[in-house]
Amino acid sequence: MEFQDFFPIWDKLNAVHQKQILSTLINRTAKKGTVIHSGGNDCTGLFLVKSGQLRAYILSDEGREITIYRLFQRDMCLLSASCMMRSIQFDITIEAEKDTELWIIPVDVYQGIMTESAPVANYTNELMATRFSDVMWLIEQIMWKSLDTRVAAFLLEESAIENSDTLKITHETIAGHLGSHREVITRMLKYFQNEGMVKLSRGTIELINKSKLEEFSSK
Repeated sequence: MEFQDFFPIWDKLNAVHQKQILSTLINRTAKKGTVIHSGGNDCTGLFLVKSGQLRAYILSDEGREITIYRLFQRDMCLLSASCMMRSIQFDITIEAEKDTELWIIPVDVYQGIMTESAPVANYTNELMATRFSDVMWLIEQIMWKSLDTRVAAFLLEESAIENSDTLKITHETIAGHLGSHREVITRMLKYFQNEGMVKLSRGTIELINKSKLEEFSSK
């Protein structure tokens, strides 16, 4: 598959803009665990995921992580080009959760096209609105949902992503996604195990009662 097949508004670009993008497009691969964007001073360009999985997260002053959204095949990341948006006041880190292939559109190229193309400007605004909704949803979860509810929802989401009831994931990783501490997550998972919802082993969590987890996640 080519970039043209992945970029959702390719057919709305004129020939000049199409040529500009293709002539400057960067192909990149990132191994699992690689940080490919770090903070507001890192303004590489816009990421379009060809295959794999990325995670965008923010860091607290104490060094705790919390995931704000994840990116899958065909997803575009606008905040990797946050220098285009002077109003962004927080630093985003993006890392590969799996081995990932992606395209990068350089910031100056995209920004130049955006000033000339209404479809690109509209698409950019839609992307921003989507990411803003992701952040607002996260704030709502943190403010109004209990941790057991969020852990249950995360396990179900992870199971759906991996298409498996056996998750190879550490307690530390879950804590990073949810903005919590490993010890707190461990206690919560042991409670889930005692309640017959999961089975824990080293580096693995098996979901054995998804219906009960779903009850927890909808509280």
